[in-house]
Amino acid sequence: MSVYQPQDPGFADRVRESFARQSIMELLGARISRVEPGEVEIELPFRPDLCQQHGFFHAGVTSTIADSAGGYAGFSLFPADASVLTVEFKVNLLAPADGNLLRATGRVIKPGRTLTVTEAEVIVVKNGGQRTCAHMVQTLMCLQGRPDMPAAG
Repeated sequence: MSVYQPQDPGFADRVRESFARQSIMELLGARISRVEPGEVEIELPFRPDLCQQHGFFHAGVTSTIADSAGGYAGFSLFPADASVLTVEFKVNLLAPADGNLLRATGRVIKPGRTLTVTEAEVIVVKNGGQRTCAHMVQTLMCLQGRPDMPAAG
């Protein structure tokens, strides 16, 4: 159960619609598996073309879904007329992302009017087990009065 109340009652649809416009997520094959106020989960099934030289998910792929999970967790609490931009993030790669599924769960740590701080845990699933492979801390900017746009201008 979330401790946050969204400003927009249509937050879940707004998050899913924005996610659907992220062509990088489509390219990777990522999907949103859960949207709650202040928390978003993204899953990415294994594909060989998403790997580095040892056959693990590439750190860039892992970081990309962590960034989106945290970003959309924050976005879920923003007003309906706002959009989101990542200001910065730091990712700690804790273990090789060796498995058949990545799951990034983004959570709001501290919501704010302009800046929001989130974190994301990325787990890798393999043979029925799972372990944390990455942790991200992120700062987001809420662009009020600039609704999430279908195309960059």
